[in-house]
Amino acid sequence: MAEEVAVEDVELEDQVEEEVVEEEKPLSPYDLPGAWYVVHSYSGYEKKVKANLETRVKSMHLEDKVFDVTIPMEDVVEYKNGKKVTVERKKFPGYVLVRMYMDDDSWYAVRNTPNVTGFVGSGTKPSPLSRREVEHILGVAKEEGTKKSKPTFKPAWEVGETVRVVEGPFADFNGVIEDINVDQSKVRVLVDIFGRETPVELNFDQIIKY
Repeated sequence: MAEEVAVEDVELEDQVEEEVVEEEKPLSPYDLPGAWYVVHSYSGYEKKVKANLETRVKSMHLEDKVFDVTIPMEDVVEYKNGKKVTVERKKFPGYVLVRMYMDDDSWYAVRNTPNVTGFVGSGTKPSPLSRREVEHILGVAKEEGTKKSKPTFKPAWEVGETVRVVEGPFADFNGVIEDINVDQSKVRVLVDIFGRETPVELNFDQIIKY
């Protein structure tokens, strides 16, 4: 009898574990309910669009049709005053992603939200994003223990721009950027030395905007 009870307990535990696994959030945002659509807004009003749309969804009782409003963000490494800093920036200024079931009601709610100019898509019917597009923009959830992806680097300068050298043997010289190596955090600068342009390789923290 005791063995039968023990077996039943194990079976119940297995069922509980299975239920927990089923309730876990999908690794890909594409597998969540609804489809992802791109909404165009006035640049600089993305946060207001998100807040306004979320309020409209509640007031119009559309929680079962419009599920999520997302502003894609990314960590960007920049150099400011010679120091490396990580800042969060919008991936696509002027655009907001909305996960929803598309019908007349949900379309009307989104399309008529203040500061929204329309859906992105060919023709009159908005086109949802593909799995590849969704996962490229929003990423895929990482398993526990995996490392977080490194922030992308956005150089503070461009090829052809004049900069000033602030450290090293060429300090106080001006030069024109000829090449930028993001992976090694180095730039090749054409420095005017005794009337001749000489290519010099420098670290990012050795130059500033002229």
